[in-house]
Amino acid sequence: MALSSTSLTENGNMDTTVMETTVVEQRKDARSELAWPVSVWLPEANRFFNGKSVNVSKGGAYISVPMTAPIRAGHQIEINFPRTTSLAKQKGQYARIKSGKVLRVERKTMFEEANIGLAVQFV
Repeated sequence: MALSSTSLTENGNMDTTVMETTVVEQRKDARSELAWPVSVWLPEANRFFNGKSVNVSKGGAYISVPMTAPIRAGHQIEINFPRTTSLAKQKGQYARIKSGKVLRVERKTMFEEANIGLAVQFV
């Protein structure tokens, strides 16, 4: 990834500086693609937001929620992963609830799909 900045020098010339940056992969666990309906509890809003999982791993998940959800990086949330009826009978619960911290909010699909992406680390 390259970042550039342009400035005016003392003699009136334009000077452009290009800096190369390296994105370092921080994930520790393999991800699995999983498009599954979820609900996200945001204590600050005192409500649930319905969305879907995009991918999950042992340590976290990437979740898509409506762009109206007032979620930002640093928020502590709970993700409700519903179970099928047969799995619920086997496990004794109709959902798997995971607590997590929002590490990043991506807004790149906000205008096309009316949602935002949440990178969540399970805690």
